[in-house]
Amino acid sequence: MKAILFVGHGSKDREGNDQVRQFIETIRGNWDDGILVQTCFLEFERPTVNQGIDVCVEKGATHISVIPIMLLQAGHSKIHIPAAIDEAKEKYPFVQFTYGRPIGVHEETFEILKTRLIELGENLEQPEADTAILLLGRGGSDPDANSDLYKIARLLWEKTKYKIVEPAFMGVTNPLTDEGIERCIKLGAKKVVILPYFLFTGILMKRLEEMMVTFQHKYNSAEFKLAGYFGYHPKLQTILIERVEEALAGEVKMNCDTCQYRVNAMEHVHHHHHHDHDHDHHHHHHHDHGHGHNHKHEEQRAGERR
Repeated sequence: MKAILFVGHGSKDREGNDQVRQFIETIRGNWDDGILVQTCFLEFERPTVNQGIDVCVEKGATHISVIPIMLLQAGHSKIHIPAAIDEAKEKYPFVQFTYGRPIGVHEETFEILKTRLIELGENLEQPEADTAILLLGRGGSDPDANSDLYKIARLLWEKTKYKIVEPAFMGVTNPLTDEGIERCIKLGAKKVVILPYFLFTGILMKRLEEMMVTFQHKYNSAEFKLAGYFGYHPKLQTILIERVEEALAGEVKMNCDTCQYRVNAMEHVHHHHHHDHDHDHHHHHHHDHGHGHNHKHEEQRAGERR
């Protein structure tokens, strides 16, 4: 039997975890009843990835497609999920595993971002000249993921007519939110629209809602608006369904399950991930293990396969 195991990040905020489960329910009907669909989490919530795999096997799965519900390719998708799969391969040698891709820099995400701006009353065809978009990511210690947010900000600038589209992060790395806002205002913004690059609600999203009051008070000459997170947007459903279909068909493109750098990185990473945090912290481990150069090793390995 085939199983699809979705991996959510997990949050200390129960509502965020419930949203992940509800989202999976909205797309469950896309697959035959004979395919088992389960949800697990990396941290703060159960079942864990290993427990999720156990449940799939106990229910009779012989082929498990593990699909990360992650926006960007970072330490969780490069290290922690593959490590759990490695353990499961040893524990269940008779089970086949296929590891799907995170969402990554995906064309459909821009449609989600545009929708969230339109919901605020923004005119994407003729935005006001003094309006800035602050694209706000979680932030992490992985250079790939951080640079991807910059790429997404640039692509959003290309796909809209805003003069100012700036990236910033909630934690771990710079520029932080305050610095991003200051930059927007120095560039001439009279209105700053904060556009969260978050999948669902959680501790950070709720903290951001509280921070809006502080921003408005600190920069009283500017107007601030907070856009919605991705949530149950139909395009997010489209992306995750696409990732599942890739895995079920065995057509997953290069990812870190087969990456030569991951093995070396494992020496430096305690992948059981027991630290108690939400992502406004400094990771005790760093995930810069050779991925910071746009997967040049992908071309090398492709050459080896030819």
